[in-house]
Amino acid sequence: MTTAALLALLGLVDASFSGFRAYAGRDARIRKHRATARAALRGLAVGAVLLLAPALTAAVLLLTASDRARTFDTLVAGGLGYLLPLALYTAVVTVSLAAYLLLSFRASTLAVVIGLGPLTLLRPLAIAAACLGALLNGGGAPSLLVGAAAGAAVLCVEPLVHRRWYHRVQ
Repeated sequence: MTTAALLALLGLVDASFSGFRAYAGRDARIRKHRATARAALRGLAVGAVLLLAPALTAAVLLLTASDRARTFDTLVAGGLGYLLPLALYTAVVTVSLAAYLLLSFRASTLAVVIGLGPLTLLRPLAIAAACLGALLNGGGAPSLLVGAAAGAAVLCVEPLVHRRWYHRVQ
C-alpha cells in the first residue's frame, strides 16, 4: 500500500500544480494569492476524481484475476517501476520550484525559463518513462494498463480545469 499511497500523493500534487498552471498568466493583479490557491484546489479536486480511473482499473484487475496474490505482486512491482522515473522528475521539478520561490526576481525568472517551463512540456515523456519503468520492472500488461490510466488522468487535469474555469480571458 505504500507504493500506491506515494503514487496517489504524487498524482494529487501534480493535479494541484496543473490547476495552478491552468490559471497562471490569466490575471494581471499583483496580489492574487486567493485566486492561485483556488486554482490549485480546483486542480486537486479534478485530479482526485480522475485518479479514481487507475484505482478502479487496478481493483477490476484484482477482482477478475484467477490468482489475486500474483496479480497484486505484479501490480506492486509495476508500481515501483512507475514510481522511480516520476520520483526523479519530481526531484528536478522541486529544485526548479525552490529556485523560483527562493531566489531573486531575475534568478527566479531564469528558473522558470530553463527549469519549470521545459519540465512542464516534458511531463508526457516522464509519464511514458514511468509506464516503461512499470513494464520493465516486472509489472507486465496489468501495470502498464493501470499506469496508462493514471498517466491519462493526470494529463487531463490541466485541460479540464482550463476549459471549465479559465477558457475566457478575464
